[in-house]
Amino acid sequence: MAQLSYREAVAAAMAQEMRKDPNIVFLGEDVAAAGGVFKATVGLLDEFGPTRVRDMPISEQAILGATMGAAMTGLRPIAEIMFSDFLAVCWDLVANEIAKMRYMTNGQVNLPLVIRAGNGGGARFGAQHSQSVENWAMAIPGIKVVAPSNAADVKGLLAASIQDPDPVLFFEQKSMYGLKCDVPEGDYVLPLGQANISREGSDVTIVALAAMVPKALKAAEILQDKHGLSCEVIDLRTLVPLDTKSIIESVTKTGRLVTVEENPRLCGWGAEIASIAAEELFWNLDAPIMRITTPHIPLASVDKLEDLMIPSVDRIVDVVSEMD
Repeated sequence: MAQLSYREAVAAAMAQEMRKDPNIVFLGEDVAAAGGVFKATVGLLDEFGPTRVRDMPISEQAILGATMGAAMTGLRPIAEIMFSDFLAVCWDLVANEIAKMRYMTNGQVNLPLVIRAGNGGGARFGAQHSQSVENWAMAIPGIKVVAPSNAADVKGLLAASIQDPDPVLFFEQKSMYGLKCDVPEGDYVLPLGQANISREGSDVTIVALAAMVPKALKAAEILQDKHGLSCEVIDLRTLVPLDTKSIIESVTKTGRLVTVEENPRLCGWGAEIASIAAEELFWNLDAPIMRITTPHIPLASVDKLEDLMIPSVDRIVDVVSEMD
C-alpha cells in the first residue's frame, strides 16, 4: 500500500493504463505542462510526451469533438473538462453524439473514452463552478457514470473506466483532491457497478456517493454512540451501472433507507433509489424513505451559506435519529 491523495490517485490510474496501452491519449485544458488546474495530472507529460498528453484550446466543444473523433478512429482517449459545470457548454456532444453512437451504428462504432471532470461543492467556487451534475449524466442512456469517494477507489475505478468499451463520465469531487488514504500499489482495477459496504449495520441503510460518504460514515459513528443505532453505509461508487442488489439486500435487512445526495433535490439520484425500494421492498420498509439533499437553488460561494446548503454530518444525524 502507498499513501496517495485523491489527486495523486488520478495520475496513478492514468499512468497505469497508459503504460499498458499506447492507444490511450489524454486531452484537456492545462493538463500537460501545468499538470492540471487541480494538479491531478502532474508527471504525465514527462512520462508520455506531448503526442499522448495534449493541452487543448479553451473550448469544451473542441476537447470533446477531438476526443470523440479519436475514439472513432481506434484510440482510447481520456478528456478532462475542468469543471463539470462546463459540460453544459458541450452537452450536445455528450448526450446526442457520444452516448448514442454505438446504438445508431448498430455496434459498428464504439467509443471507448473517458470524460473526467472536477465536480461538486465545498471549495467556495460559487454557483457556476460548484455543481454536482451526476444527475445530468444519469438521465442519458448510453453513458456510464462514476463518482469515487476516496483515493483507492479513484485509482481502481478510473482504471476500469479507461478499460471499458463504452463512454464513461468520471466525476472527481473537487473538495476531496487533497485527502489521502492507503492505495494498492501495482496494477489495480475495481469493477464498475459494484457498490461498497463501507460500514455494516442492522437498523438503517444510508446510501451515499462521493463527498457524502465520509459524512455518512461520521454520522453513523455518532448515531451508534449517542442513539444506539446501527447504520449500514453504502458507497454507491457508480450510478450507471447501479448496484441495486446491494441496496435491496441492505434495506431488506434494516427496514429503513436514507439517501444522502450533494445534488439538488428535484430528480436527484436518490429519488431513483427510493423508487426502486418502494417497488421492490414496500413490505420490508419500517419507516418512510428519507432523502437528504441540497436545496433546489444555485450554490452560494459564501462559506457559511454553502455549508448550510450541502448535506452535513449534523443533518444526517438529525434525520436518521428522528425516523420512526
